[in-house]
Amino acid sequence: FKCKPCDLVILDIMMPGSDGLEICKKLRKESDVPIIMLTAKDTESDFVLGMSIGSDDYIMKPFRPTMLLMKIKAIFRRIELEHKNTEDNDLKIGNLNISSYERKIYCNETGMQLEFSMTEFSVLSYLTKFPKKAVSREELLEKVWDINSEIETRVVDETVRRIRKKLNMFDSKLRIETVWGIGYRLVEVD
Repeated sequence: FKCKPCDLVILDIMMPGSDGLEICKKLRKESDVPIIMLTAKDTESDFVLGMSIGSDDYIMKPFRPTMLLMKIKAIFRRIELEHKNTEDNDLKIGNLNISSYERKIYCNETGMQLEFSMTEFSVLSYLTKFPKKAVSREELLEKVWDINSEIETRVVDETVRRIRKKLNMFDSKLRIETVWGIGYRLVEVD
């Protein structure tokens, strides 16, 4: 990856040497490249761990090749849609500048770039489209991950937790509130 970056990474967790989880963590420090975990580990805790360290999707073996292909297409479709309307999507909110074209978020006061994974960027960008509106976990699953709402929603909660932590690190004036029974709402604070 360091020699020749790519557009998408598919990682197996159980590999010789470094496992896929460690490689995912290292990639996240360098890049927001989409990452799909492809693994035989099928417990809910494995799924939550894989998603919480920064993977964009998690597929358990055995799987149908068409399912993997459709998930890859969904990731690229989401990236293409985000790039299509870049001028309209650049946004200043709170003390942040969100550049959809660059897929980066900057602090207005310091000019520092906040490091977000592709999924974290997509969740925050989606919430900025509906300021003060409570957005359900199911809607986030559908719009960001392109998966149906019958799947466990802990991945949404874990992604929001990581975004909150990063916003707090930079004293952002944006907060993601939990709206009990519904989901999450993006608000500005003084």
